[in-house]
Amino acid sequence: MFCRFAQHRDGAPSNVSPEFLAKCEHGRMVPVIDVSRSERTVARELDDVCTDVGFFQITGHGFDDGLLEQTWSIVRAFFDLPLPERLDAARPRPDYPFGYVPIAGETLSNSLGDGGLPDLKEIFNMGPVRRDPRTLADADEELLLSPNLWPGSLPELQPILEDYFLAMESLSARLLHLSAIGLGLESDFFTKRIDCGTSALRALNYPSQERESLPGQLRAGAHTDYGTLTILRQDAAPGGLEVLDHSRSWMPVPSVDGAFVINVGDMLAQWTNDRWRSTLHRVVNPEVGAPARRQSIAFFHNANFDCEVACLPTCTSPTNPPRYAPVKAGPHLVSKFRRTG
Repeated sequence: MFCRFAQHRDGAPSNVSPEFLAKCEHGRMVPVIDVSRSERTVARELDDVCTDVGFFQITGHGFDDGLLEQTWSIVRAFFDLPLPERLDAARPRPDYPFGYVPIAGETLSNSLGDGGLPDLKEIFNMGPVRRDPRTLADADEELLLSPNLWPGSLPELQPILEDYFLAMESLSARLLHLSAIGLGLESDFFTKRIDCGTSALRALNYPSQERESLPGQLRAGAHTDYGTLTILRQDAAPGGLEVLDHSRSWMPVPSVDGAFVINVGDMLAQWTNDRWRSTLHRVVNPEVGAPARRQSIAFFHNANFDCEVACLPTCTSPTNPPRYAPVKAGPHLVSKFRRTG
């Protein structure tokens, strides 16, 4: 089950609030955390849930409702464009990180080296709005900071998505500030490590399915995310997000009004020496022939390209040595990305 709260590292029981435990009744849902409460309370709950499952939803985030709805509408308008107009913003080659990707143009399960069938979704990707002014390290960093591509027939898309991207950066920084506290670090530990990151925004459209897919083919194959945190807005359409629980069963992540779904990525899991979990998830198919168009918007937060990710001092001990050699955040991200095309 999901809410199998682990003890803290010193062996003391986790002192989470009764309200938080009530949210996880029967251990059958991804917890919902109100992040408007005290930092210490929220940070403690983040540590508990990220240790347990690595997925949660947040409310009380104060995100601008107007910007949220404006972004949702303009993304829908993009995917409603005729295909030739969407292709006006198509990525020029499979390893280009930004732009439009048609149906079946990506295979997420390849990021785990498992092979698999192309995903039944179409995508619009964009990267950082504020570009790092310093000299870039190498061709891989230049790739992750490639120019964004925009459709000529929908000029409103660029300013709205850029505003949303910047707001997501701010929310990510806030969540990592709380994460640092929950991990027993200085509260600003992540600040200087994410000030020129290589994050990405991804709008996704999952059309209704008029015929049976190939065996094993999904809207999005099972995968983990690559960076620090993912922030997702999803709708309640059939055929949605599922997370693999501790019993190896797939559990749905319900749509909660006003909430964002948050999950830990591979890089943050590695940083915490697997104290925090990067959990397998997927997007399943709806019933064939049902009106089940689905939309989501995901923000993938990543650290600075040259940030060294080495085991955090609060996540190791003589009986729990570091499991990973230090790596640079950027090359890790590029290696994952190149497997999915």
